[in-house]
Amino acid sequence: METIAPAATENRIQVSNTKKPLFFYVNLAKRFLQQHAEVELSALGMAVATVVTVAEILKNNGLAVEKRIQTCTVEMRDDFKDRPVQKAKMEIVLGKSDQFDHLIALSMQEQEMEAQDELALEAEMERLREQNAAAAA
Repeated sequence: METIAPAATENRIQVSNTKKPLFFYVNLAKRFLQQHAEVELSALGMAVATVVTVAEILKNNGLAVEKRIQTCTVEMRDDFKDRPVQKAKMEIVLGKSDQFDHLIALSMQEQEMEAQDELALEAEMERLREQNAAAAA
């Protein structure tokens, strides 16, 4: 049984497939990459598929590049049967892509434009409501 040495916790995300939605981890990894040169995604057991999906989304969107993938089996205590069980463990280290900062800036601009469009739409709807109220009176 191989062990994976623990990495610095400041840029490590423990991924679960039951606690949070998939895009929670995608967005958290983006935030970590804004603060650090790399992010480490780690998962046990059934969450391994989730950690692979998070990494692939970040890579396919041009935000991250794969630096290292490591797998092993760890022994854990089964709380129900009080016996040791083997679980798969995967760690994926991703680094910022060359385009990361540019893509994040574009994403933020799009969000600002969407917010401005939404405010303009709300203002127009309010104007029409007032116009309809005045016409009805």
